[in-house]
Amino acid sequence: MTLMKSNYKYKGANVNTEFDMTGKVAMVTGASSGFGMHFAKILAARGAKVAVAARRVERLESLVAEIEADGGEAVAVAMDVTDSASIVSAFDQAEAALGTVNVVANNAGIADVKSALKIDEAAFDRMIETNLKGVWIVAQEAAKRMITAGVSGAIINTASILGLRVSYGQSSYSASKAAVIQLTKSLALEWAGKGVRVNALCPGYFLTEMTEAAFASPEAQEFLSASPARRPGDMDEMTAPFLLLASDAGSYLHGVALPVDGGQSIGSM
Repeated sequence: MTLMKSNYKYKGANVNTEFDMTGKVAMVTGASSGFGMHFAKILAARGAKVAVAARRVERLESLVAEIEADGGEAVAVAMDVTDSASIVSAFDQAEAALGTVNVVANNAGIADVKSALKIDEAAFDRMIETNLKGVWIVAQEAAKRMITAGVSGAIINTASILGLRVSYGQSSYSASKAAVIQLTKSLALEWAGKGVRVNALCPGYFLTEMTEAAFASPEAQEFLSASPARRPGDMDEMTAPFLLLASDAGSYLHGVALPVDGGQSIGSM
């Protein structure tokens, strides 16, 4: 058997340069808030050119201004992940402005906390269309362009610990995120030999715009205090795990579903 020779040469760990993203062109979906906004900022801070994408373009413009004020380079592009034409247009705009996208934070998603008997068909379809189909179309579009351009790259899908196990009142969300994890592994298997790495982050409970109101309830506080870490995650605690999967430091990682959850996935849900 003849083994394929790799052009990658490991240069050894250096805490100052290990997560350097200089020369990378990134697309961040769902960048108008939460994890997406955070990912965009840390990519730009480490040297990547960043296209920030979401439906709320006015919020993206503020994010671009903030990144540029800190010395980074970014552009805002409108994207609705439930609309394939919108996805193609966003990639076209990003490519024209910055070059071929070779890092994708595939982050856009929605949540809907309802018991299974209260979820109607339209709500279930919306969950799957956004959280699963949207992730698939964005990943496919990115991989096509990378492979055509002959560049290697990384796609990081945002899944959830609720894709690994379940919690009450989250059936449609859990189903969508479990599917994202299996999709991640399937795409990683197909594209590893083409130079495109695909991995997934599985966040636990973090303080974001989407979760802020829910965390304020006494029930949520009681739940979090009983979790292994006894608190929600801080956004900065997602930085290194994300950059591991996005940067060349993770060059031998394919199909990983990485929990970042303070032990919640191994504790009581």
